Amino acid sequence: MDERKGNAAALLPLGIFIVLFLGVSLITKDFYKMPVVSALIVASTIAILQNKKVPIESKVERFCKGAGDSSIILMCLIFILAGAFAEVSKAMGAVDSTVNLGLAVFPHSFMVAGMFIIGSFLSMSLGTSVGTIVTLAPIAVRISQKTGLPMEFLIAAVVSGAMFGDGLSMISNSTVAATKTQNCEMVDKFKANFKIVLPAAILTLIIYAFLTFGMHINNSGAYNYDLIKILPYIAVLIVALTGFNVVLVLVGGIVLAAAIGIIYGSFDIFTVFQLCAKGVAGMEDISIISILIGGIGELIKFNGGIDYLLYTIRKRVHSRKGAEFGVGVLVSLVDLCTANNTVSIIIVGSLAKELSENYGVDRRKTASLLDTFACFVQGCIPYGAQLLVASSFAKISPFMIMKYLCYPYLLGVASVFAIVLGVPKFKNIVKDDLKVKSKKTSSGD
Repeated sequence: MDERKGNAAALLPLGIFIVLFLGVSLITKDFYKMPVVSALIVASTIAILQNKKVPIESKVERFCKGAGDSSIILMCLIFILAGAFAEVSKAMGAVDSTVNLGLAVFPHSFMVAGMFIIGSFLSMSLGTSVGTIVTLAPIAVRISQKTGLPMEFLIAAVVSGAMFGDGLSMISNSTVAATKTQNCEMVDKFKANFKIVLPAAILTLIIYAFLTFGMHINNSGAYNYDLIKILPYIAVLIVALTGFNVVLVLVGGIVLAAAIGIIYGSFDIFTVFQLCAKGVAGMEDISIISILIGGIGELIKFNGGIDYLLYTIRKRVHSRKGAEFGVGVLVSLVDLCTANNTVSIIIVGSLAKELSENYGVDRRKTASLLDTFACFVQGCIPYGAQLLVASSFAKISPFMIMKYLCYPYLLGVASVFAIVLGVPKFKNIVKDDLKVKSKKTSSGD
């Protein structure tokens, strides 16, 4: 196998998975017919059986390496801690109090748009879209039950807000990956990103507000809430703003929620442990799915699938805008294969930097495009962690949520327009970029 050109056949496991998961659902018109885990097990088996030149023991080892990648394990850790936090908070009464406060303060017809705003703020603070969804999804479900608003609508608003905030967060893994691979400052990437994503966010708010305006909403009268019981959510927001590690933030949230629950007599210390175990158990499926996807992604990379994508796109780039589109397409395709926006940015990062230097693309623009395109795909794919964890809380198919995912779709459109229109404009070009451009000019390129 030519390592530089890669191997298109290595992408077969991804194709098989999409056919099994999406194809079967569409043919049977039953989105629960094919469990995600089952489809992933089939895809994993095919990935391991490929490339017969390599001993199966080595391929299994590579699969385990991908499954045990630090970003995958961190994601699983966030899943289980967020699950425990959600379960303890719910039993203590935090969810009901938060929902009742929101219903008492905000106009009911603005609740969907409000969930988008809250999700954006929390995700920007936590630096994780998954942690945000796990925190807010129970609240969205309860609001749906109380108001009669479509659950998939509210959940989609949470996911949209989570993806918007995650893309702008200074402590997000995807932000760190994008800026480090392109050697630019986080604040510069934030400014560039903001100009690209803001129109998509504003339009999302308008659409959500317009679609719910005049919608019949149940009104059950007075809403009782206790501000003390809302404290865990407020504490999580405030502490996250200080830049604390998300794992420590969630652990602190669990401890605070447990303490309030014990003081109020909602449960005892032993019940806290049982609630934590229940919350962790509820995250088993999504954790297993993440591990399997990590393993498949590693084998696709090992067998030459990612190299094939990189080579195919690179040989078709001949201009600055072509380089920008190449970066966007590359990170999108790799994210489809890995279902992890941070991993996809890291994989594509070095080639994206090479394309940018060769065609005079500002590194801040490249870092932004890596993040926005990866975020766009990650927020849309039904087998991504975001939609899977959201659907598990709402007990609905991820395809039902996809119908109302305004922001990720608009983000994809905004990213394309940013390339076509040359947005954002940079007044101060990075010195190294000027050197690259002068070299290209002197060489006659």
